[in-house]
This record gives sequence, C-alpha cells and structure tokens, in this order.
Amino acid sequence: MSEPRTVALVTLGCARNEVDSEELAGRLAADGWQLVEDAAEADVAVVNTCGFVEAAKKDSVDALLEANDLKSHGRTQAVVAVGCMAERYGKELAEALPEADGVLGFDDYSNISDRLQTILSGGVHASHTPRDRRKLLPISPAERQSATGVALPGHSQAAEDAQAAASAPADLPDGLAPASGPRAPLRRRLDSSPVASVKLASGCDRRCSFCAIPSFRGSFVSRRPSDVLGETRWLAGQGVKEIMLVSENNTSYGKDLGDIRLLETLLPELADVEGIERVRVSYLQPAEMRPGLIDVLTSTPKVAPYFDLSFQHSAPKVLRAMRRFGDTDRFLELLDTIRSKAPEAGVRSNFIVGFPGETEADLEELERFLSGARLDAIGVFGYSDEEGTEAAGYEGKLPEDVVAERLARVSRLAEELTAQRAEERLGSTVDVLVESVDEEDGAVGRAAHQAPETDGQIILTSSQGLVAGSFVAAKVVDTEGVDLVAEPLGTEEADR
Repeated sequence: MSEPRTVALVTLGCARNEVDSEELAGRLAADGWQLVEDAAEADVAVVNTCGFVEAAKKDSVDALLEANDLKSHGRTQAVVAVGCMAERYGKELAEALPEADGVLGFDDYSNISDRLQTILSGGVHASHTPRDRRKLLPISPAERQSATGVALPGHSQAAEDAQAAASAPADLPDGLAPASGPRAPLRRRLDSSPVASVKLASGCDRRCSFCAIPSFRGSFVSRRPSDVLGETRWLAGQGVKEIMLVSENNTSYGKDLGDIRLLETLLPELADVEGIERVRVSYLQPAEMRPGLIDVLTSTPKVAPYFDLSFQHSAPKVLRAMRRFGDTDRFLELLDTIRSKAPEAGVRSNFIVGFPGETEADLEELERFLSGARLDAIGVFGYSDEEGTEAAGYEGKLPEDVVAERLARVSRLAEELTAQRAEERLGSTVDVLVESVDEEDGAVGRAAHQAPETDGQIILTSSQGLVAGSFVAAKVVDTEGVDLVAEPLGTEEADR
C-alpha cells in the first residue's frame, strides 16, 4: 500500500484566510490527503497568500520562496500558491515567481485535490486569468443568493460540496467537519486553539478609493444563518470556546437575504450554542452601525461588547476622498453611545495617514479624534498606491518621506494613547479566556475587549489550576503597554 499523500498549509494574512485554509484542509482530508504541520514533511506545501498591501504581498512571496527551498533538502516536491495574491495576479504571479509550481485561484478550490495531484505528478495546471470578481454576481444583492457557478471561499458550492461529502470516508478523521447538509462546507481545524473564526459573508459592496479587495474578493454575499449556526455547533464540539465572526463587512450581513438586521437576530442564537462561551464580531463599518446592533452587542450574554470599527481617518475632506463617511465629532458620538451602554467595551480601529491631499490640518484633526476616542488598539498605516484603485490615480500625492514622518508621528501617539487606555483598566475585573499555559511563559489569555492577534493580551500572575480553554475571573494589577497583567480570582467552569 502506497504512503498517503501529505500536504501542509501555510497561512498568511487575516482571519478570513485562516477559515479558507481550513476549508481547503477539509476538502483535502476528505479526499485522503494527510495533513502535516511542517512544510518540510509535506509532499506539497500550499501557501495561502495575502494580496492586500505591499508588505503583505512581500511576506507572501517570501513564504513561497522559503517553501521552495525545502525542495532541495526536504520531502517537499511542489509548492502551490493560493489565496488573495494568487487570485489577484494569477498568470502574472506565476511568470514572476517560477519557484511556485502552481498558482490557483478561488475557482480551483472545489477541485483542490485534483489540482494538487496533477502538479505533484509533474503535470501543469494553467494559472488562472484574473478578473474583476465584482462582475460575476448580480448588481442587486437580493439576486446573489440564487447565482450559481461563482466560487465563494468559505461558502458552500452546493453540488461540489455534496459530492465531496458523499465521497468522504464514513469514518472521517478526527477534526474533520462532515457536510451536514447540501450547503455545508467541509472544514478541518489546523490547530487546537480554543478560539476559531467563522465566516459570516464574503466580498464587499463598498467602494473605498484605496482598497482593491472587492475586485478580487467580489461583491458581498452573506452565508445563511443555518450554515453559520451549524458550523459553530461543530466548532463547539471540537472544544472551541470563542468564535469570531469575520467578513469584509459584518454590518452588511443579511442585506442580500432580505433582512439588514439579521445579525441582531443571529448573535443571541450563536451565544446559545452549547459549549460556546464568547461570541465576537469583527470588521464593523461606522457608517452602518445601527442602534439595534449596538444594543445587541452591548447587552447579550456571552456576546463580547467589542467594536472593531473601520474609521480609517476622521478629517471630513480625507474621508470623502476615500469615499467614506463621517467626521471626528460623529465618530466620538458613536463611541459615547457605545460606552453609555457598556463602559468597559473594547474598541479598536485602523487608520491611513499620508493619503493624497491630506493636509497638516487634516492630520491634526485625526490626532484630535485619537486623543478623545480612548481606543484599546490602533493600527496605523502609511498610504501607498494599490494598483487598480481609484486613489492610485489621484493628484496631490505626498512625498514618501512626508508619509513616513506622519506615520511615525501618529504611531507614537497611538502607542501612548493605547498604553493610557490600558492603565484605565487597572483595578477592574476581567473575564479571561486562557489560551496557553506553559512553564516558561505561564498562563496567557484574553479578555472580552481583546481580539486574537490584533489586540493586547492578559498575562496572568499565576497559572495554578488553569488549562487552555478555561475561563478565569482576574483583577488587573499592572500593564505592559497594551497588555494587562492580572491576578486570577478563581477558575470558572467552561460550561457555566
């Protein structure tokens, strides 16, 4: 009997890519591939790339080159690029990076096993020709749910998924989600973390002038509530305690299903799933925040009062050039509304400085907002042209050294302000999900106001009696930048 084919998935970029990798892992496991963690131990290394900004694209290329090096001294025989960068550039990436033995787009995901086998056997699968994925679905959101033949990573492709489920072994490997219905995608967890992301939707209908994501991720399409609930129940059965809902824009969820307030209905249902102790929502658009959504996020048991708000800037002129809405005062009013209902709510955001036409007065307006916003986590990026975006053709581009100076200036301010916000939490009691416990680092976890990877963490002063996946109430006694140091007050049972 021949050895099983082995594959390793290397994931870069955001949580949405992590979900996509687990879908690919599920499809491959169902078709008999053995998943391994170390790319050096795999016949095929699949690199799930990010194509958002230049730094992310460079990281993706570096990961592909690193995987290619394994072919000279490891088991690895082929390196394959998938994900956003592969989808966005297709043939261009394949020509520029011959070290990749294959460049597969989203349309290849449903046949990923056959594609990898072809490449592993020395065959060639033609790299796809990139296209504007916004044009693949109807303009009307209401008509998109019935559209067929369009690949949506993380969503079911009814016929293909039904076929994959039918051909899967009766005794699926541990950690492999069976298709529970004609729309349920296969998914295989790639780690044992007590936290997992769940894709709520794909694509985006917004047309921010600096962003290329809609062109390669496509128009906005919601997953059906039953699919999201089913996947969450399966994750709970895998030991997951916290789920994080991800998409390009969660505030639009349900608009193509006939109910723009569907998220308000879904959140309590997710919180009621047995075994799930915390539900977190990411990627919220300030201009689309509704009073009802704020109420649900701040008052529903087990739903984290956490607001990942995409402000990007606060100077009106810059926001209009970005094709966005709002201003400093309106944004501060939104935060006041949130904190009037949940004073300890967590809030994070990202900002772009040095946007074309940004003046010193605009930058000072952004600093005024940041100084009054009391954000827990702040990401700051210097503007750079992204090909295919409207802003790339704008006049009024600032010199690179000016952008760099503004980036450094606002980053320093952000670091000071988030450290001050952390200090405001001294003496408070936080409910901590323990994520890791070891002899060297002790116990580390996160409170409700901290999302995985992007925000700070809780460093617990004692790990006695704690295990990963448990919850413990703790008192904040110190800070280390945005991180909090907290003293456990007693372990709470995970099924409380």
